Amino acid sequence: MSHESDIEIARAAQKRPIQEIGARLGIPEESLVPYGHDKAKVGQDFIESLARHPDGRLILVTAITPTPAGEGKTTTTVGLADGLNRIGRKAAVCIREASLGPCFGMKGGAAGGGRAQVVPMEDMNLHFTGDFHAITAAHNLLAAMIDNHIYWGNELGIDERRVSWRRVMDMNDRALRDTVVSLGGVANGFPRQTGFDITVASEVMAILCLANDLEDLQKRLGDIIVAYTRKREPIHARDIGADGAMTVLLKDAMQPNLVQTLENNPAFVHGGPFANIAHGANSIIATRTALKLADYVVTEAGFGADLGGEKFMDIVCRKAGFAPDVVVLVATVRAMKMNGGVAREDLGEENVAAVAEGCPNMSRHIANLKAFGVPVVVAINHFVTDTEAEIDVIRESAAAQGAEAIVARHWELGGEGAEELATRVAEIADAQVAQFAPLYTDDLGLFEKIEVIAKRMYHADEVLADKKIRAQLREWEDAGYGHLPICMAKTQYSFSTDPNLRGAPTGHSVPIREVRLSAGAGFVVVICGEIMTMPGLPKKPAALGIHLNEAGEIEGLF
Repeated sequence: MSHESDIEIARAAQKRPIQEIGARLGIPEESLVPYGHDKAKVGQDFIESLARHPDGRLILVTAITPTPAGEGKTTTTVGLADGLNRIGRKAAVCIREASLGPCFGMKGGAAGGGRAQVVPMEDMNLHFTGDFHAITAAHNLLAAMIDNHIYWGNELGIDERRVSWRRVMDMNDRALRDTVVSLGGVANGFPRQTGFDITVASEVMAILCLANDLEDLQKRLGDIIVAYTRKREPIHARDIGADGAMTVLLKDAMQPNLVQTLENNPAFVHGGPFANIAHGANSIIATRTALKLADYVVTEAGFGADLGGEKFMDIVCRKAGFAPDVVVLVATVRAMKMNGGVAREDLGEENVAAVAEGCPNMSRHIANLKAFGVPVVVAINHFVTDTEAEIDVIRESAAAQGAEAIVARHWELGGEGAEELATRVAEIADAQVAQFAPLYTDDLGLFEKIEVIAKRMYHADEVLADKKIRAQLREWEDAGYGHLPICMAKTQYSFSTDPNLRGAPTGHSVPIREVRLSAGAGFVVVICGEIMTMPGLPKKPAALGIHLNEAGEIEGLF
């Protein structure tokens, strides 16, 4: 088994020209806009020409509750796609782009790992094709135009105290969470309190990922509510006149990016909302394009199935008309032990009892996913320290929930190590036994939708919301937004809002701190507990170890 780092493996990859990867999916060379030799954007005209093509099978990869031990969700997504291609199926992978913030913070890269990676890894984890920069620029153009409108006479009568549009940057920077702008006298405008979120939490990011085309993109951008008047009337981005210029900035960013796996299979990498504070799935346009071009599409939803998985089902599928044929739930022996109370430094030792203790977390995720009417397969992402006795416990726990658990060795062996998983997943997808339905209907009230998620997904007893929050939700219902789905912003480390509550807790409450209306994206964000929309860097950020070596190659990035 190789002991090379992910970046060394990625650097040694035998990449094929991107035109060759496109040709495998039937994308003509003239419909690819190359960004160098190994990445390209797929042209909008070509995407529109695919409308009448039948869709392939949709496979969603999600995971148990994340732990610091790592689950390898992206690694499994890539490995499964490689495995499907190895067994003769025409498969493509769809994942999100990486945010710079976590790359230099704690999480590291987002291109998979070991022998199951998407390349070029360094580009993907850094500036890639500039999509996030375009989103940041479009978002902040709107912010600048709001303050500029107020400065030049405030014709719309915006209440400076009720400007809800914050600024963004794609970096973890806690110092910017709460700021005061326009200090320094009359020439700089009217001072007010505001703040920054990370780019991946921007409504512009969500809109890019949920829009069908450029026309839909501009409409959604125009629908963004940025402020209110003193009479509490909403001010939209189109009232400010920003929607056209924002669309121009996002014109290229709307086109999906095509790259390849280590085994030269096609991979669409597009968009990147976080799943703990946003909806956590790659763009609808990329997934829809892949479904028209491949027989099997493997896509990933961020963090645990209670976050990205639920949002994929209740937000993405609702808006795009997708229906997953099968869900793959990624679990590891190590993560089970952590959920069972084992310390990180002791994870290498066999502990069958701790695995059994941690399995209720997986069992709950399986039951939750089955509530959507979709069959579930558990992928046990294999580590060399796993023992047969530990793996058997996971198999038995999954079987008790009516799900099969299959060991996958894609990290070590690439697609070859995922052949068994791919074979079973393809069989289930082909059987078309899924009867997909979202968790709640559009006509349910906003607070009732929050309760459904909290009680059915998190197994909470109650949702705690003060009068102000309940009144705000009722106001939005009266204004015609009651049909929107809910996007929960919650810690990824627990079913509850307490990151330290591992396993499968019951009897807890879900406290709502704030609600935000994303009228352009088309959902209501519900911020729970202590979750932050602008992360901070850890005491020793990953940036400390990232540098260029003597050969001019990047070191320390994952």
